[in-house]
Amino acid sequence: MTDYQLDNKIDNSALWIKEAPPVSFSGVSRFRRWLFPALTATFILILIIVLGVSNMRTSTRLWSVEQSVSNLSNVIQSLNTSLQHAQERAKEVKKLQFAVENNKDQLTSVSEALKQLSAVDSLSRSIASLRCSLEHIINNSSAAGGCCPLGWEEFDFSCYFFSSLTLSWNESRAWCDQQEAHLLILHSDKAWDFVTRRTTHGLFWVGLSDWRTGQWEWVNQTPYTMERRRWVPGQPDGWVDHGLGPGDEDCAHLHASGHFNDLHCSTKMRFVCQRHSMRP
Repeated sequence: MTDYQLDNKIDNSALWIKEAPPVSFSGVSRFRRWLFPALTATFILILIIVLGVSNMRTSTRLWSVEQSVSNLSNVIQSLNTSLQHAQERAKEVKKLQFAVENNKDQLTSVSEALKQLSAVDSLSRSIASLRCSLEHIINNSSAAGGCCPLGWEEFDFSCYFFSSLTLSWNESRAWCDQQEAHLLILHSDKAWDFVTRRTTHGLFWVGLSDWRTGQWEWVNQTPYTMERRRWVPGQPDGWVDHGLGPGDEDCAHLHASGHFNDLHCSTKMRFVCQRHSMRP
């Protein structure tokens, strides 16, 4: 082979090499360029979703915690209110306890006073009985009659007090009670005659009324049997136009004529007390 042929062959080989198409890597490079951003975006999206779900759960838990805290605050407030009420009640209990202690002292004092009063009353009874016996001895009396307190009149084993003081019916009853007596109760004609001879100069309350039950009864709550001959004609009438307050005429008194009449219980007048006489 000549040098020309060799050169020509080399040139042809070189030309063949130059004409061969170059290998293209543009598709792979483009894929590689978009792969990382896509993966990054996907990761970020997944991360956002995960964070969103987590945030939602956290929000739910936070709301639940807030509700629990709110409920706990309400419970605490309720407990504080209950505690305040309990403290106030404790103060009231202490006050009551203090009052009870004071009342105990007062009751002790009252009890002692009542004991002394009972002793005085017993002594008074003994003195009255002794005076009654002395009167019987002095008067050389063999009568079976009893004795009455000073200012009282004795008749048929009873003592009668004809007051000069004027009181309402209820006040008169209370006054008689304080004397260990009661407003006048009349059952016999003898007692009626004895009393009416001493009441012709005025009006006197007696122990007869219908204010408690609407039926006439004695002050000791025994029933009264109506005797019209003992009453002023046309009485009792339960008159309501008396101008003395509510209620009608519920209380009876002895009229100067020696008969019963009904009047409003608030009217003030004299009264008659009655009690058993003391035995010598």
